[in-house]
Order: sequence, then C-alpha cells, then structure tokens
Amino acid sequence: MTENAWTRWPSREALSRVGDSAARRALARTTRLTALGLLLWTAFTNGRLHAWGIAAAAVGVLFCGVAAWAFCRTTLHHRLLPSVTLLGALLGAGLAAYAMGDRVPAIVLWCGCAVGAMERLPLVAAVPAASVGMGAFAVVNNDDWLSPLATAAGISLAGYVVRLDAEMRGNALRLLTQERAARAAEAESAALAERTRIAREIHDVLAHSLSAQLVHLEAARLLIEGGADREKILERVVAARGMAREGLAETRQALSALRGEISPVEDFLRELMATADGADVSVSGERRPLPAEASQAVRRVAQEALTNVRKHARGAKVHIRLEYAEHQVTLDVRDSGGSPGELAGVGAGYGLLGMRERAELLGGSLEAGPGEEGFVVTLRVPV
Repeated sequence: MTENAWTRWPSREALSRVGDSAARRALARTTRLTALGLLLWTAFTNGRLHAWGIAAAAVGVLFCGVAAWAFCRTTLHHRLLPSVTLLGALLGAGLAAYAMGDRVPAIVLWCGCAVGAMERLPLVAAVPAASVGMGAFAVVNNDDWLSPLATAAGISLAGYVVRLDAEMRGNALRLLTQERAARAAEAESAALAERTRIAREIHDVLAHSLSAQLVHLEAARLLIEGGADREKILERVVAARGMAREGLAETRQALSALRGEISPVEDFLRELMATADGADVSVSGERRPLPAEASQAVRRVAQEALTNVRKHARGAKVHIRLEYAEHQVTLDVRDSGGSPGELAGVGAGYGLLGMRERAELLGGSLEAGPGEEGFVVTLRVPV
C-alpha cells in the first residue's frame, strides 16, 4: 500500500544528518551561527533595552536555542504533537520579540520556523506552520504586497528543497546500508557453503576409504575365526593397508581439488579401474575440464559404485562409461552381477544416499538399481 505523501515523515536517515559531507556540515553550521548572531546582535544592541530588558532578551535567546534543539530531537523521533508545540512556541517567541520592538529577531524566527517546518515535519503540518510564519513576515513587512509574497514563497520553497535533498541523502544512505548488509550476508553464505563443501569432500573420502578398509578387516576377522591359513589372512590385511594408503592419497587429492588443482576425470577413472580386476572404462563426447563440484561428484560416485561391487558382487566385471554432452556429463557404472559376498551386510548403506544428495545439490540426479545382468548406477550432472 502506497504511503500518503502528505502524512509521511522524512526518514530518520534524512533527519539525523548521518553521512553528511564536511562541506555540508560546515554550511549548516554557518547558517545556524549567522541566525544566532542576528538574534544576539539585534537583542543586545537595542538602545531602548535597560537592565531588565537585556535580561529578558538573554532568557528569550536561551529559550529559542533550547526550543530549536528540542524541535530537532522530537522530529527525529517522529513525535508530531511535541514538534508542533515547540514550533508554535518559537513562532510565539518571534511575535513577542516583534511586540517588544525587535523586528529583525522576529523575522529571523519566523523564517527559520518556516524552513524547519518544511524540512522536518509531515507536509500536512509543515504547510500550515510555514504559512503562519510567512504570513506573519508578510504582515510586518512595510513593502508592497508583491515583495513579501515572493520572499515568503522563496523561503518556503527553499525549505522544501532542503527537505528533498535530505530525503535523497537519506535514501542513498539507507541503500548503502542495505548493500553492505547484503554483501556481508553473501560473504557469510559463501563461507558457509565453502565449509560445507570441504566437510562433504573430507567425509566422502574418509567414508569410502574407511568402508573399504572395514570390508577387508572384517574379512580378516572372519578368516581368523574360521581357522583359515595365514596367507589368506595376510592377503586381507595387506589389502586393508593398501586401502589406507589409497585413502590418504584421495584425501590429498581432495584437498588439491579444493585448491583448484585437479586432474582430468577420465585419468582418475582409469587409475581407479587399474586397482580392480575385470574393469574397463570408456569415454565419449568432447572432453573438457569440468567444474570442481561436478568433477568431484563423478569421482565419488565411481568410488562408491566400485566399493559396492566389491562388497555385493565380488569378482563381477565392471564397465564405466563417461559421456560428455553439451550441457551435462553422465557417468554410468554397470557390473555383470554376482552372488553377495560374506561382507554384503557390512556398512550403514548411506553411500549412494549421500551421492544422490550431492547430485541433487548440483541440480543433477543419481539413479541406482538392478540392470539386465547386475547393478547399474547412473549419475547425471549439469555442466
């Protein structure tokens, strides 16, 4: 709903003068000092004033200064009734000064009240207040009616121009504050996203490595309990040690990827398949560097799929196909199937779920399920 321009207060930023330039502040200070000097000079150089008159003039100047300060404070807090009351008191002080024969202080007060009202009050109150001040100025002016009317209109217009200028400055300050807050929120969000990405990379690397080690160590435990010979047990322990080394290498690779130092995906897949028997890799499409997040997703899904083959279809043949399309990259991992091994129940079963969440965060998808022969995992990631 649009706010009524007549009842709208100037913004607090406009009234507070926060963010004023040094030149603007110097001009405002000079204007106030000039008005105060006129009041003091005319009040204390009037030869008709005696001791009591000088004292009354001093009290009047002090009262006007306090009332003007209080008017600025009440308008800053958008308090209409106290602001109008203080403005009326200042107009009355000008009338009292005129009644005592001090015409110049009266005119200064009336003009100052008109400018202050147009600058700091809602228009519904500013226009009548400025009209009273300028009307009093026109009445006491001895010139023809055209000169005081033009002067009054000019002073009122000057007050309104000051109001518009303050509003523009206030809007600029408010927009600057909002921009700074948006930048701070953006920086905080980027830092949080980066911390989340690092945590996800480290978690995926450790989860894969530790899961594979657990497979071999659990196999070694079962072999020991079954009274197997030393060679078979040693084979499992050596395999677990190899997985630990691979996990350390993958952790270093993940840290390098986070720094932007990452090898091509197809090279990684070939190195990964070199550690598995009966596995092959094919790459189609125009090869090109992938974004870090997409590249890491392909790597982690390939690792998780291969781990699942080792656990659930040991000895099965695995074929990995990496396809580069115009707007996406597809990873397809298929195995030839096999009977579940003795360690099929090892693990919590969250690997593919985590990979699916990773793909969805990138706007892609992951499908996993039985194929014609064995199990099929398909990852699609936009690039």
